[in-house]
Amino acid sequence: MQAVILAAGKSTRTMPLTQTRPKPLLTILNRPLLEYNLDQLDRLVDEVILIVGYRKEMIMEYFGDHYKSMKLTYVEQTEQLGTGHAVQQVKGHITGRFLVINGDDLYARQDFEELLKHDAALLVKEVEHAERWGIVEPDGDKVKRLVEKPKDPPSNLGNIGAYVFDKTLFNLQIDKSERGEYEITDYVTLLASQGVFRYVVAKGYWIPIGYPWQILDATEFLIKNIKESVVEGTVEDGVTLKGIVKIGKGAIIKTGAYIEGPVVIGEDCKVGPNCYIRAGTVLGRGCKVGNACEVKNSTLGEGTSIGHLSYVGDSVIGDHVNFGAGTVTANLRHDNGNVQVVVKGAKVDSGRRKLGAMIGDRAKTGIHTSIYPGRMIFSEAKSMPGDIVKYNLGE
Repeated sequence: MQAVILAAGKSTRTMPLTQTRPKPLLTILNRPLLEYNLDQLDRLVDEVILIVGYRKEMIMEYFGDHYKSMKLTYVEQTEQLGTGHAVQQVKGHITGRFLVINGDDLYARQDFEELLKHDAALLVKEVEHAERWGIVEPDGDKVKRLVEKPKDPPSNLGNIGAYVFDKTLFNLQIDKSERGEYEITDYVTLLASQGVFRYVVAKGYWIPIGYPWQILDATEFLIKNIKESVVEGTVEDGVTLKGIVKIGKGAIIKTGAYIEGPVVIGEDCKVGPNCYIRAGTVLGRGCKVGNACEVKNSTLGEGTSIGHLSYVGDSVIGDHVNFGAGTVTANLRHDNGNVQVVVKGAKVDSGRRKLGAMIGDRAKTGIHTSIYPGRMIFSEAKSMPGDIVKYNLGE
């Protein structure tokens, strides 16, 4: 059995995090997003074909040609002409039935197992706001049709981007969609018209990573799976560890630190003294959190440094970022409404009441920088001492 993972696109909606890496290498609990799906596929399939494009070398170097029990094959999509076009690139590699999944969503193994019981099917989940989704119109357990963002939804069964096909798919012809791309959903429509395509309702988790703040959603879900504390680094006297805390090799937690789990601290980190690390926080390898800082429900990338007297809340921060002393990420609007984020020039409702900053690799803030809720600072951008970041910086 083979699986195909769509991992070629340059994700602009997850900027600034994907300025310097492909989305499948975004980290959750200090592991690449792609690794989680490979774990779910292990021993269900023999080979995973990764369709790569944007910064493909980074994925290929990280994963190599095998992962656990599975062979990894890389196929490049040189032109980004849509998901249907991406699948066509593997035509010469497919030997029978095959699974196709999005490379930027997290899926549960149990749903793959159910999907693979069929010859042609897609995975759906009951969704709110069905008018925003590709919606299945059911006919018993079969797909009658798949309707994109219907004004009058025929159901609340949303397509979540996991499919099983047979190699006969490559005999089908589809045209470009209205947005000028070849869509995998048009293959579904063709097969549904033949009465052979089924749907499977997901029973496990499904976590899309369409925007940078959804790293927090995934972290909040997955961190709950850590059942016991592991302390491999050095914890000085006068440190309080409460709840589930993982501390990696070579990390040093200095006197006066108060860590309230669940928290993951990577290898070679330096934390404290006298700082407060709150639940949901993940520190990447080599992070430094200085004296009298507070970090809450945030993900910090490798080598990032938070200067003394700083506050980081509900934020996603890339690698080798430097916070000048006294930098504050505001994470709550005065009216308690959902934080709005400007993505590609348009306001997007994050769906989160609390959301701090999203910051790309190697950005730097001057001392006493204050950052409005939901603002982005792009890679290598800099603020000056005392700056108030009201708008996205460095875009």
